[in-house]
Amino acid sequence: MQSHTFAAEASTSGSRGLTITLFLVFVAITLAITIWASRQTKTATDFYAGGRQFSGFQNGMAIGGDYMSAASFLGIAGIIALYGYDGFLYSIGFLVAWLVALLLVAEFLRNSGRFTMADVLAFRMRQRPVRTAASVSTIVVSIFYLIAQMVGAGALVSLLLGIKPGTTFLGMDADTAKVATIILVGALMIVYVVVGGMKGTTYVQIVKAIMLMTGALLMTILVLAHYKFNLSSLLGDAAAQSGKGAKFLEPGLRYGVETAGDATKTFYSKMDLVSLGIALVLGTAGLPHILTRFYTVPTSRIARKSVLWAIGIIGTFYLFTLALGFGAAAMVGGKAITAQDKAGNTAAPQLAQALGIKYFGGDTGGSILLAVIAAVAFATILAVVAGLTLASSSSVAHDFYASVIKKGAASERDEVRVARIAALVIGAVAIALSIYAQSLNVAFLVALAFAVAASGNLPAIIYSLFWRRFNTSGALWAIYGGLISAVVLVFFSPVVSGTATAMFPNDDWHWFPLNNPGIISIPIGFLCGWIGTVISKEDDSDKFAELEVRALTGHGAH
Repeated sequence: MQSHTFAAEASTSGSRGLTITLFLVFVAITLAITIWASRQTKTATDFYAGGRQFSGFQNGMAIGGDYMSAASFLGIAGIIALYGYDGFLYSIGFLVAWLVALLLVAEFLRNSGRFTMADVLAFRMRQRPVRTAASVSTIVVSIFYLIAQMVGAGALVSLLLGIKPGTTFLGMDADTAKVATIILVGALMIVYVVVGGMKGTTYVQIVKAIMLMTGALLMTILVLAHYKFNLSSLLGDAAAQSGKGAKFLEPGLRYGVETAGDATKTFYSKMDLVSLGIALVLGTAGLPHILTRFYTVPTSRIARKSVLWAIGIIGTFYLFTLALGFGAAAMVGGKAITAQDKAGNTAAPQLAQALGIKYFGGDTGGSILLAVIAAVAFATILAVVAGLTLASSSSVAHDFYASVIKKGAASERDEVRVARIAALVIGAVAIALSIYAQSLNVAFLVALAFAVAASGNLPAIIYSLFWRRFNTSGALWAIYGGLISAVVLVFFSPVVSGTATAMFPNDDWHWFPLNNPGIISIPIGFLCGWIGTVISKEDDSDKFAELEVRALTGHGAH
């Protein structure tokens, strides 16, 4: 039986109206949560760290909410649906990365800092240059990550509104309508941060994490039930409907591709796989919006507990992505997925529609389940974007404005006002860039953000926490060296120009052969940090001893 025909039934305009109505109801609920939280946000600690009032379970849910982004739900499901085995590498990489964050960073950061990553770096170094560098790095990483979320949002809302190539919406062609969608979605997301701060963001993330886990569990059960819980049957049907045959279930469809007669191309493809793995595993521990989460709890013990909760939630979710990805390949089919979105970002919502048609009766059932899952995915994007924008705007206000420009003399009210203005500017830049990145898979875009975070932030954090000799010069070399090398390599890679799926497909200035720069830029970040340290005579062992005690015990932490 060709079960993918469920998805071929198009939604009628009436059922599309039902989909949009359910979707808008959800947006209204999350906005109400944000407005309620804004009334509880009275101090800078409330805005940046939610008043440090969250329990380990609440913060674990919020970390899960922050981490299970559009890339996890839309991107991984899509990349598994299109590339099978190779897509699952993202699930493994994202999950293993949490062990690095737990073992190397979580507790030490919570004990050593106050609001942002720069608090830890600046503790034993010259404040102004280090805080400036940390602020720049935070903004760059956040914008890379934001682009992925905006692209996911554009693809998702386009599916809801029935916008696809060759169609018009409100007099606009499909491309113009998608751009308008991204701009509107971006504007809504900025509202969440500017109004709600960390409290509003955290509560939206908790609600979203519960909804996402529930929605993914429901879809997983429905997919498995359709195949009578026979995984072999599911995988066989997925391979058949993917259009790739048996190769769909084997490595080498997207990464590590063997190119006959071209040893260089084969080598680069295999190096791209290694580079992706390194970036995914090391990137989490350098992500600013994840690092700020450790400051929202009252003690380091609760910080540890919240990471354990997060690992449980995230690990379970990534198992679900297997069923979602292979289920989409089997029940929707590769052709139908790429017809709606070339990068596969709508595979999970299309699967929801197919399941709704099968289990809940025709178009109406398909529209209801599509609306519910789309609302969950949209909540995922909203929550993650809010967390990212909050992390980057907090860094601008707390690190750059308050510490560098005002030299510590800024009032809390001024700091929060600057954070809100920064949120507007950073959101606008991300919206503009994401318009050009619509052809890229969102899981792939997030892997780039991970590479940039692991190249710039991670070397500085690791050296600062564990190397006594590390100094201001080393921190600046590590952050700028890693950051600039990662961004330059991405700019001159096939991601930006020279290929059909690049941001600028009609131009070609690429000379770097890999899609992900991690294998080059991460070692450059660590090497630059070492060089910068040894060429400087600055040495403050007493400050390191104090930081060490604080990091290990929490004594003297805020």
